[in-house]
Amino acid sequence: MARIGIDIGGTFTDLIACGGDGQVLATHKLASTPDDPSRAAMQGAEELLRKAGLGFGDVEFCCHGTTVATNALLESKGAKTGLITTRGFRDILHIGRKNRPYNFSHSQEIARQSRPLAPRRWRMTVRERIRAPDGAVEAPLNEDDVLEALARLREEGVEAVAVCCLFSFLNPAHEQRIAELARRELPGAYITASHEIAPLVREYERFSTTAMNAYVGPATGRYIRRFAAALEKAGVPAQLRLMTSGGGMVAPAEAERRPVNLLLSGPVGALIAGLEAAREIGRDRVITLDVGGTSADIGVALNGEMRMRSLLDTRVGDYDVMTPMADIATLGAGGGSLAWLDNEGMFRVGPRSAGAAPGPACYAKGGEKPTLTDALVVAGWYRAGHLAASVPGLDPGKAEQAVREHIAKPLELEPGQAALGIFDIAVSNMAEAMCVASVSKGFDPREFTLVAYGGAGGAFAAPVAAALAIGEVLVPPHPGVGAAAGLLSAQVRYEFKATLWRELDELDCAGVAARFDEMTGEATARLAGDGFAPGEVRLRRWAECRYAGQGHELAVEAPSGEINAAWANRLRERFDAEHQRAYLRACRDIPVRIINLGVSACVPGTPLTPLIGEAADRARPEPLLTTDCLFPGVAKALPASFYRRAELEPGHRLAGPAIVEQTDATTVIPPGWSARVDRYANLLLTPEPARNGNAA
Repeated sequence: MARIGIDIGGTFTDLIACGGDGQVLATHKLASTPDDPSRAAMQGAEELLRKAGLGFGDVEFCCHGTTVATNALLESKGAKTGLITTRGFRDILHIGRKNRPYNFSHSQEIARQSRPLAPRRWRMTVRERIRAPDGAVEAPLNEDDVLEALARLREEGVEAVAVCCLFSFLNPAHEQRIAELARRELPGAYITASHEIAPLVREYERFSTTAMNAYVGPATGRYIRRFAAALEKAGVPAQLRLMTSGGGMVAPAEAERRPVNLLLSGPVGALIAGLEAAREIGRDRVITLDVGGTSADIGVALNGEMRMRSLLDTRVGDYDVMTPMADIATLGAGGGSLAWLDNEGMFRVGPRSAGAAPGPACYAKGGEKPTLTDALVVAGWYRAGHLAASVPGLDPGKAEQAVREHIAKPLELEPGQAALGIFDIAVSNMAEAMCVASVSKGFDPREFTLVAYGGAGGAFAAPVAAALAIGEVLVPPHPGVGAAAGLLSAQVRYEFKATLWRELDELDCAGVAARFDEMTGEATARLAGDGFAPGEVRLRRWAECRYAGQGHELAVEAPSGEINAAWANRLRERFDAEHQRAYLRACRDIPVRIINLGVSACVPGTPLTPLIGEAADRARPEPLLTTDCLFPGVAKALPASFYRRAELEPGHRLAGPAIVEQTDATTVIPPGWSARVDRYANLLLTPEPARNGNAA
């Protein structure tokens, strides 16, 4: 039997299969099919299983990371979405918060106003009011208003409806009734209510999240059903699982109900895989760099656990969303990212991309503009013969022509200089994003191990590490399909949240315990419905707190044990410590308020099992070939040794400049760096002592 992971990116679809013992059986990579991502997924799965000598009937587990919801949002191809809300609050989505992207600009575009998820003409109001803070009904729901609103939405041909009432997080009764009527009156529409998606205080973020769920719901649901049906028709006995933005897997029914949780699910897999790879060698501080065809994703994990973004700091594209999301930064610096000169003559790389079609110029599929991949071909790091399996017909001449015509000639440079310039700009962009993800949040990157993933992650890892004085780079055995590998290690997980809004010193301990028990029961019931016994479930409780007068809160893990005065004191100590770490200050004389409570319930995944070899020193292996290549900071081409990754064994050591090739990725060991193969077949890159001394 086999377990397979399928990650669909903007340029490539990555797949990996492992056996019941966790050993990798096969990996595969093929071009994505943007018009219907499931085509590449099914074709890739068939080819992957053929490599492993298996068939669809041998698949006992299938996990999928998809960008369907993200693409629908970013490309403005979501459903015609209406909204029903409390009378007087029609324009919450338009007003938003007082923050502006550019404080002093008079002509800036604000997406929620210029491209609203639910246009104003489809936002309807009804008479109803729930009272805060006790959730009592102040004005009953006027059902005639609801029916009139639904009739107008039906006439407009609305495909999805978001139901967002004021204070529904305290009492969802009115929302539940509106949703019930909407499902009756609009049987073909996608209906979603805010108490089901984000039952938390802050009406704008709650409304935006619910509207986004409705906007991407129909397209995501159709895709999930189509892909699940294709797997069933092929004879796959396993139920499909889908990765969420928070790093957990969910069943298709849950994904269809809350597709907003799938936004940015793709990058999470690489962070999970990076944590597992680092844990094997005893590292618990990890920064992952996943460079694919369209983007570069950067994740930071502390103490062996991924960090989550604050619920008030989560955005997808230009829209605010209040849903659990791993703290991952994404920038347009993938292999297909275009190098270009703007109207002022500034040299830029990304965020525009050549995508899967036509792709980089060297792919000879019609692309004429230079990309990062073309730059690496011109530098000599990517060879046509090596990439023939994934990119048949790769043409270095077209890469050099694109770099020359669009970059070198306008800037009066040689093509090689222009190619290194493209590379340097991309490295600078990645290092800056990594600095924001670590240093600006109170972490010293020098204390972390950089784990490289993606087809090009190993090409950029050492220069990016050098820019931040990171002393160790880890390149796992199958870096090109890292995101897919992470899917196989992910947990099945559900999260539930509720607003409390109470002073910690005046805590209703029985009420808090009841809230936790309610969410725990719902979480375990959801996992039981997925076929997991109570003994398999791991529970984690957390609280979002802030000092009195603050506008934002911090999440801290709630202490275990009985909820009483001592529990509240321990929670206060944890919050003070987290505030000290995050902001270098703890205000121990200011009261603390609990804003939200949460429970996460998970069933741990099954990590891949590495092949363990003998790490005794071995003689330097014979290179596949040696040829001149260009490297940043070096005036002339240097002879670089090329090695085949499959021929390297634990204990082998390589000195830069060297390039390690494998079917799914290329790793570059620049001058001044060396690499060794550890007992888990990882490549560990470190700067030579002289370089390390200079960095210090």
